[in-house]
Amino acid sequence: MIDEKPKITQDEMFQLLRQEKIYEFNTRRENGENPSMSGLNFRGINLRGANINGLDFSNSTLRLTDLRGNNMQNCNLEGASIKGAHISGVYFPQQLSAQEIMMSQQFGTRMRYKT
Repeated sequence: MIDEKPKITQDEMFQLLRQEKIYEFNTRRENGENPSMSGLNFRGINLRGANINGLDFSNSTLRLTDLRGNNMQNCNLEGASIKGAHISGVYFPQQLSAQEIMMSQQFGTRMRYKT
């Protein structure tokens, strides 16, 4: 069981996303930065166009986040919640069932990977 609530840190890459500085974030990703976003609070942030594929979002909250059109097929979303998020066109990891995604989007449940 997870005891900690998703948090907001001063990590530079996280702050770029919170400030919706997508171009700068993507440039730093292209230059090899691969930050962990595990356990963080992304509530209400617009992540459209962000190069987030392959990042670890485990145990994070992505509530009310705009994820439209993002490729997240190689992201770790185990334990993440996407309640109220805009998810049209999102490419989710194959390990997540449509039911798991729907339950998280509608009710805020933490997503679990099928085994």
